[in-house]
Amino acid sequence: MPRLFLLLLSISMATLAGIGVIVALVMGYYHWQPIALSAALGALISLPVSWIAARRIQDMDPLDSPE
Repeated sequence: MPRLFLLLLSISMATLAGIGVIVALVMGYYHWQPIALSAALGALISLPVSWIAARRIQDMDPLDSPE
């Protein structure tokens, strides 16, 4: 599970942080503080998203042995 979680985290963190930056720019915030804050919030949101996704993927795998 930790390897799957870390793999999903690397993908989702970059994606959600990028989405946060785009949202901040679209809303008209061009200073570095709102952009950094939205990127940090996107990265923070990616932690539970990755954990839940990894758990659901692992639960659906019939060949996975319990640890």
